Amino acid sequence: MGIFSSKSKKPVSRVTEQDIAVLQLKQQRDELRKYQKRIEAVMEKDRMLARKLLSENQRERAKLLLRKKRFQEDLLEKTSNQMDNLERLVSDIEFKQVEMNVVEGLRVGNESLKRMNAMMDIAEIEKILDETQEGAEKQEEINAMLRDFSASVEGMSDEDLDNELKDLLHEDELSLPEPPRASPESIVVPADTQVRVKVKKQKMMEPQLAS
Repeated sequence: MGIFSSKSKKPVSRVTEQDIAVLQLKQQRDELRKYQKRIEAVMEKDRMLARKLLSENQRERAKLLLRKKRFQEDLLEKTSNQMDNLERLVSDIEFKQVEMNVVEGLRVGNESLKRMNAMMDIAEIEKILDETQEGAEKQEEINAMLRDFSASVEGMSDEDLDNELKDLLHEDELSLPEPPRASPESIVVPADTQVRVKVKKQKMMEPQLAS
């Protein structure tokens, strides 16, 4: 089997019953319009013929044509009314089609929303948004409160705050403990060093004793 043997798919017809009804009504309306034009043409001929008969003193034949003319006028009025009804029916059906399309569009839209809501519930979305905004909103609330407090205190500027920070750093430097200072009595001298010092002092004192 090749591609040439495969049957081509026929396009799916989208003609609805409403479309067929509208088409039939329009065809009937067009036929009535043609009939109306024929009646008008016949009425004009009958009127001219009746005038001719009157000029020829054929009053009864002229009267007969006038009766025929009245009958045709009645048919013409009924045809006109029927055409109005057909126009109204066509408009109503077309409006209903538009209305049905709108309703169908709303139905499809609602189904799409339902599917989206099934994937993620609205409450869950709001919860996620609240969680992401809560931190930023809390921080902004604290900043606003601090700004209001700073504005209510006279002289509370950024420069003053910097100077206060410098003062705090200076106070920290002053409060650092000084290195310990050892007294002479607290110095511990090793024993051998003390012996060497005593021997040296004795040698220095021997010449003085000899004199």
